[in-house]
Amino acid sequence: GADGGPWRVLCALPALWVGLLYDSVAQDAAWQLVKDWSIAEHDDLRREVPKRALNTPFRGRTLRDVALDVLEIAAGGLKRRAAAGGFAADECAFLDVLWQIARSGHTLADTLLDAYRNRWGENLPQIFREFNY
Repeated sequence: GADGGPWRVLCALPALWVGLLYDSVAQDAAWQLVKDWSIAEHDDLRREVPKRALNTPFRGRTLRDVALDVLEIAAGGLKRRAAAGGFAADECAFLDVLWQIARSGHTLADTLLDAYRNRWGENLPQIFREFNY
């Protein structure tokens, strides 16, 4: 869920949304990215993303490419927000884990599935021992 997970990712989601929503340039860029997505495309994404994650094909690219675009927009928003507020540092470091995921295409779900199939020998209760967040 969005409100749980390993400690290293807990601040990533709020930083992403702050970068996208608290800056008008980022808002405009995000809107340009998605404004012409059709209902049929939304339905296709809703159906395919749980199966293919960032490898989901979309408009001649993949969701991984879209994720990288979104992260660029959010990072720009965070930097502009920090500069406008006179802050010495921005919150871009919180996006690092998302950059790593988007660049590699390997999601947290992939990590869990790999552990389940290999290291844990398909012993599902092991998730509660190793991922008790």
